[in-house]
Amino acid sequence: MSFGAPVDYFHRIMAASVSGQEQERSKEAFFCPQQTDAVKAYEYLEKYSPTNNGDDPQKRDKAKNEYEESPSKRRMVQWRGNYVSEREAKALQHVFDDMKDHFGHHRSNPDVSVILTGLTHPGGRERTWEGDLDFIYNIRGERCKLAYIGMEICIDLIPKLVNKRDGRPLLRDYGKTWVYAYLPEITMHKVKSYVRAGTGWEISDEGIIEDPNRNLVAIEARMHDGLRQPKPSFWVTENDDATSFNDSSSFSRIGSVQSVQKDTDQQQIHRGIGFFSVSMEIDGSSSKVKPIRGAKGVDDDATLIFTLTSFSTWGVTDSIAPIVYGASLYY
Repeated sequence: MSFGAPVDYFHRIMAASVSGQEQERSKEAFFCPQQTDAVKAYEYLEKYSPTNNGDDPQKRDKAKNEYEESPSKRRMVQWRGNYVSEREAKALQHVFDDMKDHFGHHRSNPDVSVILTGLTHPGGRERTWEGDLDFIYNIRGERCKLAYIGMEICIDLIPKLVNKRDGRPLLRDYGKTWVYAYLPEITMHKVKSYVRAGTGWEISDEGIIEDPNRNLVAIEARMHDGLRQPKPSFWVTENDDATSFNDSSSFSRIGSVQSVQKDTDQQQIHRGIGFFSVSMEIDGSSSKVKPIRGAKGVDDDATLIFTLTSFSTWGVTDSIAPIVYGASLYY
């Protein structure tokens, strides 16, 4: 399966690498293997688990205070009609309004770090644990935490045929609860390298459709349906002559991604900046024991889940052939 190369959009992509972070251990690490007390051993694993970024908890708490405000000192302000803390508003404006530090060829090395906000089990007998990622932005010397990142992508709003294979529907609820997002392979590698550096977990390719001939990937971007969480917003540039990203561009909201996808005039591939919340799924040894990287029965790789919360576009492109499942493949 392949899709066409976006010659007019991604030709300026430049490869860049991010070195892994060295994780320090206290002298306690040398004595833990000799501990006979199971409780002490468990406490050690909790303290130095990669799910805690693999560092000293005292150092981590000190760093955490750099970007988290005390509730007593928190000043609430308005951002897009919602009351948020002043520091969060600064991060929201930095990412969503000014479109700074997103992943793409306009910013080869975003000034952002990644942390994993714990792991929880959703219940049941499955081995999969879940955790949300937070992103720490350095905004004029101040570290601000936010649950979102931006990436230069193309989203596919072209309707898909619903076919069946072995009795299972394919492309079900396309445009309602998920869409394809296309991006350069190097951009996805960069995102994965930041996550790996911040959490200690390797990132699998599960859920990523690769096209090595075009150096592109497609991800299944989830979308909220509006029942418990708001639907993702769709913003268009007010500059009709815009052909590329510009920090100072002005955008207007025209509805949700779902409502725009129903408009036949908009059923095309749109290019722009997608804003996502990101979570991780890790298969542990059981539903009772929190997974620790390298432990017996724990998968080496984690899976990234992208949820589209907003999309700002400056136009459409005809340089990418959309993914289409043909009925002839299955019948």
